[in-house]
Amino acid sequence: MGTSEREWQQRRAALNSGRDRLGRIATGLYPGVPRVEGTPLMCREGWIPAAPIPLEDVRLEWDADPAPAAVAGPSDGLPRGHRTYAEAMAALAPPAVFEDRPSYRLIGAAPPVLRFGPARYFDGVNVGEAVAHELAATATDDATDGDGDRDGLPLRERIGDPCDLGQRAALTAITTLTVTVSGSYVLHWRDPAKVAHAGGLHQVMPVGVFQPLDGERRDDGHRDLDLWRCMVREYAEELLGAGEDYPPGFVQDEWPFHRDLTAARASDAVRAYFLGLGVDPLTLALDLLTAVVFEDAAFGALFGGLVDVNDEGTVSTAPFDGTVPEPMQPAGAAALRLAWRHRAALGITPG
Repeated sequence: MGTSEREWQQRRAALNSGRDRLGRIATGLYPGVPRVEGTPLMCREGWIPAAPIPLEDVRLEWDADPAPAAVAGPSDGLPRGHRTYAEAMAALAPPAVFEDRPSYRLIGAAPPVLRFGPARYFDGVNVGEAVAHELAATATDDATDGDGDRDGLPLRERIGDPCDLGQRAALTAITTLTVTVSGSYVLHWRDPAKVAHAGGLHQVMPVGVFQPLDGERRDDGHRDLDLWRCMVREYAEELLGAGEDYPPGFVQDEWPFHRDLTAARASDAVRAYFLGLGVDPLTLALDLLTAVVFEDAAFGALFGGLVDVNDEGTVSTAPFDGTVPEPMQPAGAAALRLAWRHRAALGITPG
């Protein structure tokens, strides 16, 4: 049975205003699941390597026709007349940017090997935001105590193991800690009025859904499956305020910003690492954790125009000193803690 549009909007607002509290409740629903570096971010054995892996050593594989996810977007709990959660969001509570773009679904993880298949952005919204909304509605009614009991949460119970990549379309975000060798990192506050996910929380940056540049397929049978290329675009969009829409005929390899950032990496003035991956307890969002370490001069040259506000929230810098701002998205907290543990290997020498 559907709910009214007003009731759905009220519960959506409760979700957006209470993600930190709801995240703590969701954490209690998975008492036996391993965590990343003492944070709420959930993982499986083998997902967090013993040492940072240079990004160039991570191997991406492609499966053009993976088995369908066991749980797709539910129709229950939606306002009458809306078929999917994304459809309801678009009509009743749209973020500033909300498009069903081609995306990558993680279907296998044995770092340094990651295996992906095709998906759409709304595949993740229809399950991840729906499962968070379900908890917000239940928690509002004081029916959940966060002690591992998922009674009254049928969608979450259907999904089961949050780290089982076959249970849902596990769309992947690349969460990047941008840090200088002298010990300063870029911090983001995600404005709930602008974003579909993790509004009201701090986060490292840039962070973006792992997506191709466009929907065109290449001759090798898969899209633009390259972590670095996606990260470069996010750097331009989030740190410099560039738009997300690229003109027809755009060739990323010829883009001056891509050339400059990639050349700095080739010269070792910028070093990129894979730290691991994990799952957010509230939304079941899957994050690939990375760190990009900049020599101070290289950061200044590339990001002297660092914005104060972007399309997703506010931007600042913070000291890299082992602390984690609160409230913070679990993936960002995990990236900070992992990088702090590995700071010597990453070449970071905080003052």
